[in-house]
Amino acid sequence: MNSFIIDPTDDTAMNENARHPVKSLETTVAIIEALKEMRSAHLRDLADELDMNKSTVHNHLSTLREHEYVIKNGEAYQLSLQFLNIGGILRDDVDLFGAAKPKVDDLAAETGELVTLATHERGLGVVLYRAKGENAVELDTHIGSQLALHYSGLGKAMMAHLPPAQIDEIIEERGLPPETPNTITDPARMREQLEAVEEQGWAYDDEERWRGLRCVAAPIRTEDGEVRGAVSLSTPKSRMATDADKHEFVDAVKNTANLIELSLTYS
Repeated sequence: MNSFIIDPTDDTAMNENARHPVKSLETTVAIIEALKEMRSAHLRDLADELDMNKSTVHNHLSTLREHEYVIKNGEAYQLSLQFLNIGGILRDDVDLFGAAKPKVDDLAAETGELVTLATHERGLGVVLYRAKGENAVELDTHIGSQLALHYSGLGKAMMAHLPPAQIDEIIEERGLPPETPNTITDPARMREQLEAVEEQGWAYDDEERWRGLRCVAAPIRTEDGEVRGAVSLSTPKSRMATDADKHEFVDAVKNTANLIELSLTYS
């Protein structure tokens, strides 16, 4: 199996538009995105959602069905598992996933908590894998979830080790939208925190995306310092209530990140 490395400097999609966009392809993409959000939809509802006429939407849906990217249950359309197949192939080809999976599993089993592996692309975090210990919390993320970098331990652990110009671009293009009252939304404060994360080698999320949840994360870096991803541990705030609790989890997460780095380097 061939593997590939996601280029963390390739964030051109954030600010480059197609010079000659293909209108029909844009329509297809809009239909796919709408079905992703709606999960399942009748033709009329999908056309209304997209503000398109039914015949146009039907033609695109028919083509997607012919190529098995959309299925029809009764009168409702939905995305097919072809997308899962593609996502699985892409994930398995990312060398970070193969190097990290057993270490992530071990950390989840040892702590009983939720452990997440992510990388970054286009100024967003992308979840590659999650492992759940016996006491793990349930979150609304899944394999392939794309997350803003500023409101999670995972995101801040990665963002802190990006070049300053790339950090500025992410803040400018993606913004710092609030998820909870604890989310950092001020650019100056965010840069200040990222400097601290870079210096200490780990990041902390204090109910910044989910109320009642705390998270610690550590970056996964190459020998030359390039950040490839991050690993995090998430737990209810009651189980990370003291500095002693936090630093116990920090040590475990940093150790796991180091093991993954060694595996990436020498495997």
